[in-house]
Amino acid sequence: MPVSLIILAAGQGTRMNSDLPKVLHKVGAAPLLHHAMQAGRALEPEVTIVVTGHGAEAVAKAARAFDEDAQTVLQKEQKGTAHAVLQAAPLLQGVAGDALVLYGDTPFIRAETLAAMLAARKRHAVVVLGFHAADPGRYGRLIATGEDLERIVEWKDASPEERAVTLCNSGVLCADAATLMRLCAAVGNANAAGEYYLPDVVALARAEGLSAGVILCDEAETLGVNTRAELAGAEAAFQARARAEALANGITLTAPETVFFALDTVVGRDAIIGPNVIFGPGVTMESGAEVKGFCHLEGCHISRGAQVGPFARLRPGAELAEDVHVGNFVEIKNAILDEGVKVGHLTYLGDAHVGEHTNIGAGTVTCNYDGVMKHRTVIGKRAFIGSDTMLVAPVTVGDGALTGSGSVITEDVPPEAVAIGRAKQVNKPGLATKLFEKLKSIKANKAKGQE
Repeated sequence: MPVSLIILAAGQGTRMNSDLPKVLHKVGAAPLLHHAMQAGRALEPEVTIVVTGHGAEAVAKAARAFDEDAQTVLQKEQKGTAHAVLQAAPLLQGVAGDALVLYGDTPFIRAETLAAMLAARKRHAVVVLGFHAADPGRYGRLIATGEDLERIVEWKDASPEERAVTLCNSGVLCADAATLMRLCAAVGNANAAGEYYLPDVVALARAEGLSAGVILCDEAETLGVNTRAELAGAEAAFQARARAEALANGITLTAPETVFFALDTVVGRDAIIGPNVIFGPGVTMESGAEVKGFCHLEGCHISRGAQVGPFARLRPGAELAEDVHVGNFVEIKNAILDEGVKVGHLTYLGDAHVGEHTNIGAGTVTCNYDGVMKHRTVIGKRAFIGSDTMLVAPVTVGDGALTGSGSVITEDVPPEAVAIGRAKQVNKPGLATKLFEKLKSIKANKAKGQE
């Protein structure tokens, strides 16, 4: 049966003390919202609906950045979770199958847990995700016998015996889409806050003779983010999990606690990652590649056998083919480096294409920006770019060509040619001594004037 996702992302998150909507704060270099959407993506949903509210335009933009087919709906007034779910009703008209309610500020629920909830739907009309809390606090309690859920009791309404129960409500819920909308429409707001609460659908379902069930997950999966301290804790938890998965998948981390991954980082087996490496969004690192210490990577692809760093930066659009070497204090942006290219140190390559087995000398810069537009540099195969060469784009250096150290290249260089673009050196015998004597005299006179 098809599955629809309803992700609640309307809250302001006042305890974050931020102008940014809570669900757009980042863990693993990705908005919290993207974590929830990724967990649901594994179910191959037919429809994904994000319910927005505070900062609706920014939240909707972020949702579409992750999934261009995601739909958004605005909850103009925050009247509770059942009211939020009900905003999705117009988008689910005529859509068959189950609807799964997730939360944009709960980043760690696993796809396997959601799949278990869907499987339980074969046995129950409504399925709730629960967990045993080490400190149940003010969580709503799930009163259940085995998998059968009898009722949900809010802490303030619970008896001492019910408060002693450690089985708590995560808020994640699954039901047939039409049934869920019908039940949400029947939820009342006769409570102190005057809000429409999603957990009330369980009591309504049972009153109709429908069954309710509970699926358990580890408490860590239900971690919500409401404060900056919780955001920091979520980041630490995400990184610990990502590092453990990397090690288990055959990746060498020489100092695991110093490596920071992004939500979408992809690293192949037998890759080696040195200390203090930071992965931004959109990085793929193939098997057998190595990134040495103190590198920052974002939006790039590193092929098998390539070596990067230490102290290198790869920016969006950097494409490194097999056996490329990018050394210390090198920055690559929107550039393709073909097989075997060597860029040893102190170089910037932006908006460029470098042919196979070309050597780029220290201090080389592709001067790609004229103050208004960006221009491209093309360097052919097996070329040699001398140290401190300024390549003023747009410019092409042909196959097998060579540029002299310290050159400013403003015109295309034919294949196999030598290009030298610098002033002729002139030596003035004895002039250095005269200049030093003059400068020392000036310095001495200034010192006397200050006495």
